Amino acid sequence: MNGKRLNIAMDGPVGAGKSSIADAVAGRLGILHLDTGAMYRAIGLCAIRTGTDLADEQAVTAMAADAEITVAHGQGGQHTYLNGEDVTGLIRTEQVSMAASAVAKYGDVRKLMVRLQQQLAAEQDMLVDGRDICLRVLPDANVKLFLTASAEERARRRYLELQKKGSTESYETVLEDLKQRDAQDMNRAVDPLRPTEDAIIVDSTDLTFEQVVDKIIAIAEEKMHE
Repeated sequence: MNGKRLNIAMDGPVGAGKSSIADAVAGRLGILHLDTGAMYRAIGLCAIRTGTDLADEQAVTAMAADAEITVAHGQGGQHTYLNGEDVTGLIRTEQVSMAASAVAKYGDVRKLMVRLQQQLAAEQDMLVDGRDICLRVLPDANVKLFLTASAEERARRRYLELQKKGSTESYETVLEDLKQRDAQDMNRAVDPLRPTEDAIIVDSTDLTFEQVVDKIIAIAEEKMHE
């Protein structure tokens, strides 16, 4: 890359492991990781708390414009703040996940978030993950990736993760929720989820966590030496 800033854009569906993979890759490369999904989750949480109708685009957009979303990197990785409150541990429920997907459908909400994400990424070398990073947030990124896996494998991983947190949801429920989220993300009118033409697709269905990390590191290092 001849000394240029390293920006890695990573897209992919829910349950693909983007956040944990991105944390590991960024750590190995010595750069920061921005989890954009957490920002939409914070907006979703805000909508739930304020009783905002998720089907009312105007109300959701007004609510998002009034909300203060900030991120900071500290012990344990990224911390996400909603109106000054650290909500990092509150935004990983299935209810918040569905609310995040609902608010992310709206163009003006996405514009608000993209503007903030671009400001953060412009300041330093960074790996940014989400659902429209390659297309909208970092269209000029050095490395563009689309991390995915089969719906069944993503649901299995999500189910095991939820079990560790004490959830009693069945695998079948998790799979159905995941398929619903996929349909919502891929069929939304604004920036539907799909790989860009220049993105490298990384299918993790039959790979271990470390194998996925190693593969992405290899891709990034090859780009860095071009």
